[in-house]
Amino acid sequence: MSYAFRPAAVTALPITNTLDLFPLRRVYCVGRNYADHAKEMGHDPDREPPFFFQKNPDNLVLDGEFPYPSRTSDVHHEIELVVCLGKGGENIPVDRALSHVYGYAIGLDMTRRDLQSEAKKMGRPWEVAKAFEKSAPVSPIVRASEIGHLEAGAIWLKVNGELRQNGDLNQMIWKVPEAISYLSGLFQLAPGDIIMTGTPAGVGPVNRGDRLEGHVDGLGELTVIVV
Repeated sequence: MSYAFRPAAVTALPITNTLDLFPLRRVYCVGRNYADHAKEMGHDPDREPPFFFQKNPDNLVLDGEFPYPSRTSDVHHEIELVVCLGKGGENIPVDRALSHVYGYAIGLDMTRRDLQSEAKKMGRPWEVAKAFEKSAPVSPIVRASEIGHLEAGAIWLKVNGELRQNGDLNQMIWKVPEAISYLSGLFQLAPGDIIMTGTPAGVGPVNRGDRLEGHVDGLGELTVIVV
């Protein structure tokens, strides 16, 4: 038996201090997971149940460039902590969730905000705003065995040297173990799944030529040029 055409290559992320690669399976994203960001988007920051949307594994890019996409005139940056799972499961208890984490990375959830706003008004899904080509620049993965688990620490983003987003991981409404546990009640998680855990306040538009510098304590920095 043969394939009708050549299968797509496996999307994988480098892992710091090793030659191994982390093969991606699914990309889950937590929506409105910082109270100040929920407020700036016009929503109540109360602790309602979390919600999720997805990007595609091949949306993740490592080349340091973000091509400004088509059909939009309002693309926003969203800096996020990325959680990478080394074990899967269903209905994972909160107190065991961190044992499923392989490591962490820095990611940008680039968003066609005008298309997202249109979708919200019409009650439609967000994929055209979120899951477009090269919409998730990401850093190499740092293993949890090296740095432990990230529960607090600065997360920020500068655009052309100007600080735009500035928060702390401890400001997440749904902490990493809670997000993993809740998500595992909705989906069967597996090794290679990653979770983009939401963004702090300060999201805003980018333009061609902008230099984005993102930081998460313990993970270093991610630099991306809008082209």
